[in-house]
Amino acid sequence: MYPIEAIKTVGRICAEAEVVCNQSLQFKRVSKHVGEPMSHAESVASSAVRAATKVKAAMIVVFTSSGGAARLISKYRPSVPVFAVVIPRLITNSLKWTFTGSSQARQLLGVRGVYPILASPNVATSGGSSEESGLKLALNHGKTMGLLKPNDQVVVFQKIGDSSVVKIVVFQDQLYS
Repeated sequence: MYPIEAIKTVGRICAEAEVVCNQSLQFKRVSKHVGEPMSHAESVASSAVRAATKVKAAMIVVFTSSGGAARLISKYRPSVPVFAVVIPRLITNSLKWTFTGSSQARQLLGVRGVYPILASPNVATSGGSSEESGLKLALNHGKTMGLLKPNDQVVVFQKIGDSSVVKIVVFQDQLYS
């Protein structure tokens, strides 16, 4: 009978449960159940979450085209929000050209702590590399949501070629305006 009040109550309960949750214990539990040896992607994803915890990062930015990297990061239950920048891919057969990405971003809406951002298909041509403009997009989004302020640290997870890279950047407001 009271759907709005019910959702608000559930939201407050979830927020309180997240505050009380022991994130480091959760990280250890999840890490223990991952098989040995750990896969490359799994190792880098857990390292990104560990780095975010150690440097007290304000958020994690993940570049993905399928959503798999964002799911791996979320698996380790980071205490900070994860912004998944979904980079569309061009798929073609000889007659039809289409971009993927919207369904992947929509599916990430159901993943804990992940906020998907669908980059535009021409993100690579908008002055610089797709990672730079995608990072700028994510940082500006984090700033408008009130999650970032100047000198906050952000962990960035991306694939470069066949390698996965975790880097830490410092948010400088004037650089990303």
